[in-house]
Amino acid sequence: MSALQDKYKALIDQANSAGLSNLQITEQDNVLYITGAAPSEEVKQKLWDTYEKLDPEFRSADARLDISVAGGGGGEQIYEVKSGDSLSKIAKNYPGLTWQQIYEANKDQIKDPNLIRPGQKLKIPAS
Repeated sequence: MSALQDKYKALIDQANSAGLSNLQITEQDNVLYITGAAPSEEVKQKLWDTYEKLDPEFRSADARLDISVAGGGGGEQIYEVKSGDSLSKIAKNYPGLTWQQIYEANKDQIKDPNLIRPGQKLKIPAS
C-alpha cells in the first residue's frame, strides 16, 4: 500500500463498503483518484465528509474524488449547509459547478454570497 493509500485508508475503506458501483482507485503522479457511483446522495456526501476530515479544506491536492450518484439523472440536488461552509467550498463537491452558479440558483434565500448559515438548504443545479 502506498503512502497516499495509507493516508486515505479510511476513505478507501468507506468507498469499498458503501456499495459504490464502478469503484476505481488509482494513483498517478502522486495523486490518488477515487471514482465511482454512489447509491445515494447521502452516501456521496458522507464520502466527501470523510475526505474533508482527512484533508481539511482539501489543501493537500493529493486526492481527487469523482463520485456520481447512480441513476442521478443530472437533476437539481439539495445541500444542507454545515458550519464552516462557504459557497466555493460547497462547489468543490460538485465537479463542473462554480460558487456563482450555486448563488444564482439560490438568490431567493441568499442576499450576500459571503453570508450563508448552517442548516440552510441550498439548491445545487445540475452541472
